[in-house]
Amino acid sequence: MTELILQALFSGVLIGGVYALVALGLALAFGAMRIINLAHGELVLLAAYMAYLVESRTGLDPYFAIPLALVVVGAASWALFLLVDKIQDHRELNSLILTFAIGIILTNAILLIFASDMRTTSSPALQDAVSLGDVFAMRGEIIAFVLSVVLMGVLWWWLKSSWYGRAVRAVSSNRNAARLMGINPARIETVSFLVAGALAAFAGVALYTMSVVQPATGHALTVKAFIITVLAGVGSIPGVFLGAVLLGVTEALTVTLASSALQELAGMVLFLLVLFLLPNGLFGARARRG
Repeated sequence: MTELILQALFSGVLIGGVYALVALGLALAFGAMRIINLAHGELVLLAAYMAYLVESRTGLDPYFAIPLALVVVGAASWALFLLVDKIQDHRELNSLILTFAIGIILTNAILLIFASDMRTTSSPALQDAVSLGDVFAMRGEIIAFVLSVVLMGVLWWWLKSSWYGRAVRAVSSNRNAARLMGINPARIETVSFLVAGALAAFAGVALYTMSVVQPATGHALTVKAFIITVLAGVGSIPGVFLGAVLLGVTEALTVTLASSALQELAGMVLFLLVLFLLPNGLFGARARRG
């Protein structure tokens, strides 16, 4: 039993790293524009299918699909921003409805093109088991986790040290004050959406190398990303990582100790507990960064 729990904890941490990468894109767009992009999970799914397309057609490693995923998901994110930006009245509610509808359109488009079959990498190198003491994982899981941690570090540095990163934080904090300081909010919102799209592209490719994907995966990813954002408290990158790991561990332990049928329910119970007990997130408003 102890070995099973250790394995579940390790697996939960690895999948949590990828969950964090998915959630960061959603949190970034929300921080800059105060809207929840309900099509974000579908953008991640789109990148995953680009990885499948490259691997199945060329036989190359799925990570060679990253440039294609960046272009396709970046273009989709930009088009999505143009549509959202045209909303003037009741922006929060109307953008929520719009992105939800776009998510459904993307899901059905993927379903029509790629069918409903489950897809995952066929690369022997990524599927090889790696033993780390009493626990083990696929090489693809470890690579995806490392990639996620590196990208989170890059994003944290970008938000803290670059001009555009500081501008994103300024617009997120006070849009009108940022405009008075010479910052163009519309341009910053565009940059935020494109960066969120880039994160979705990396997350989708990483997810494909370590798990199975199907058209219904996109909606589930959006829900998980929203749960993680609430767990973290909007604006905390370390909080997003820890919240994602907490969700991943909770799901892994539920599958190991109970049933895989309860996996999604366990995540929602965790979400509700934090929402009622700690409405500012696990770290509270004072601990937020970026």
